[in-house]
Amino acid sequence: MEVKIEQSWKEALKGEFEEPYFESLVATLHAEKRSGKVIYPPGPLIFNAFNLTPIDKVKVVIIGQDPYHGPGQAEGLSFSVPHGVTPPPSLKNIYKEIESDLGVTLHKDGSLEGWAKQGVFLLNAILTVRAGAAASHSGIGWAEFTDAVIRTLSERREGLVFLLWGNFARSKKALIDTTKHYVLEAAHPSPLAGGAFFGCRHFSRANAILEAEGLTPIDWTL
Repeated sequence: MEVKIEQSWKEALKGEFEEPYFESLVATLHAEKRSGKVIYPPGPLIFNAFNLTPIDKVKVVIIGQDPYHGPGQAEGLSFSVPHGVTPPPSLKNIYKEIESDLGVTLHKDGSLEGWAKQGVFLLNAILTVRAGAAASHSGIGWAEFTDAVIRTLSERREGLVFLLWGNFARSKKALIDTTKHYVLEAAHPSPLAGGAFFGCRHFSRANAILEAEGLTPIDWTL
């Protein structure tokens, strides 16, 4: 089947698109749409993270769980909402940590597109969700696909910085070759974690690693 995704990713993942689980996944999404269910993000944005950050441009990987399930929030980038949309609670806490870590003041809306364009791969483990029903697509095959994405990044690239926040993201560490990549772990930025995310300093630490690798650091204020 034809998947509209950036060419380098399309080439790297072509085997996955031919797997029975992926055909089944697509069939499930089509069936839900035919039955009148609303799915987020909109079709053209499902692979937004891939389209904004080609595989050879990835520097940092931030793994989320599944898209926001409210109207107008999901845009295919983990933790991000479209320009003009108020940052959700977890993202507000991410911004607070950036301000504390880097000694800056942020005047950002909720879109992290500026990060994606600098090489921050904002990957949700589950790429779609039924409107109003969190984790509703967690069992249809996306996890198998995004596990393959993480393994592909681990195998094909070197010196990437993986930011794993919360137990779900940390469960993906087994897919990463830690002898050639950097893994920083912390609590989830959700308010439900009781502030345990604060003080992780992942943003300055990630930039220090990138600079040591001879790469341009991320401007987290964009």
